[in-house]
Amino acid sequence: MKRSAAARRLVHAIIRSASSQPLTARRAFVSDGVCMQGVKQRSGWVENRPSRGFRALDVRELWQYRELALFLALRDLKVRYKQAAFGAAWAILQPIAGVVVFTLVFRRLADMPSDGLPYPVFSYVGLSAWTYVSSGVTKATQSLVANSALVTKVYFPRILAPLAAVLPGLLDFGLSLILLLVIMPFFGVTPTWAIVTTPLWVMAAVLVVVAVGLWLGTLNVSYRDVGQGIALAVQLWLFISPIAYPTSSIDGPLRWVYALNPVVAVVEGLRWALIGAPWPGDVVFVSFGVTLVLLAGGAAYFLRSERRFADVI
Repeated sequence: MKRSAAARRLVHAIIRSASSQPLTARRAFVSDGVCMQGVKQRSGWVENRPSRGFRALDVRELWQYRELALFLALRDLKVRYKQAAFGAAWAILQPIAGVVVFTLVFRRLADMPSDGLPYPVFSYVGLSAWTYVSSGVTKATQSLVANSALVTKVYFPRILAPLAAVLPGLLDFGLSLILLLVIMPFFGVTPTWAIVTTPLWVMAAVLVVVAVGLWLGTLNVSYRDVGQGIALAVQLWLFISPIAYPTSSIDGPLRWVYALNPVVAVVEGLRWALIGAPWPGDVVFVSFGVTLVLLAGGAAYFLRSERRFADVI
């Protein structure tokens, strides 16, 4: 109860601090009794001293600040749908619009294969996963800069900013998958036992967003070109991912190079689980292994660099 009450008071302090004057020497008021690693406490205020050397991820500290992550995620949701006529319907309108375009261009004109599945359902799964990954990576990249007032004024685990940025998109992702289950019977597609593995592939998508977002979010603090170029990078990433075409259409040694794309495991795994696509084979394990390497490296790079965020952001 003490920790929970302290976290709630911290959230209110953060909200108030957004409109206050900048604090000198990176000092910030937090609740009594909350003193984290690298932070020196003195009679009601703490000094955000940069940590020295490598600091391991403190999962316990993240749990203590979980309400802050929830607050940041809910704030993003409110901003996204505030005064929006369609509201959460945008979560399904975007992939549906993409399916119409992809079906006309890639299926009708380019005669793209779809592993024997109806192309609208095939592309819908890919676009639903891609919408979450692309929007999540973009928001995670910009999360620290967007919350620069908090980073410079209030102490909290900085890694919460990119982690919170990946949460709002899960609502849209879930709504799009529910719609998929509704339209599947109209195309004669029935799910198999593999549908029970769907949460694993959704978790894999979250790990991809976090892994890439940690790298790009850290770089964006020092080099704002990253934030400017993320839109172009995401567009190019779309065409080298199996969204409009299956991985099975790529043969030879290039197939293993293609498997280095972390999105391959997410998209192909969801197609296998939801619409009965063929199991893609070892490329899934290669792709997921790349995700884990990126995640470990991104977390280490973030924790190593966060000590200078308040100085350069």
